[in-house]
Amino acid sequence: MTNALQFRNYQAKDAKIFKSLNIEWLETYFEVEPYDKLVLSNPQKEILDPGGQIFMLLKDNRIIGTFAFINKGNGIYEFSKMAIKPEERGKGYGNLMMQYMVQYAAQQPWKKLILYSNTLLMNSIHLYRKYGFQEVPIDPGIQYARGNIKMEYLLNS
Repeated sequence: MTNALQFRNYQAKDAKIFKSLNIEWLETYFEVEPYDKLVLSNPQKEILDPGGQIFMLLKDNRIIGTFAFINKGNGIYEFSKMAIKPEERGKGYGNLMMQYMVQYAAQQPWKKLILYSNTLLMNSIHLYRKYGFQEVPIDPGIQYARGNIKMEYLLNS
């Protein structure tokens, strides 16, 4: 891996690549749902304004990945919208993103992280477990049709 990797906060100019990275990932594995379109087309309004955050992963000053924290209220944040460019997958960057994400979240006054995924994504589920996420019962009325597993990570407890 190169030493020229860095994380930075999302900027308005990242809107197009944030959306395209996530759309590509969704189209590869599932389908783009109406809720995805809403969030990915309006990251400022849907993620940032309610107190969430978006991070971009840069390699040699080029964006190769992204992830977001969506504020669900009461100190709970959803880890979401993690995507890596197809040509950069399988190189350990998902691991790097998870390390950064967990370290960042641990420094916040948050209570827990949650995520929704699909058990078909065995590598992703393995990665989440590796970093301390545990499966919990899924809520009724989940916003993603593809979501069949919910996991949480307790912070500051």
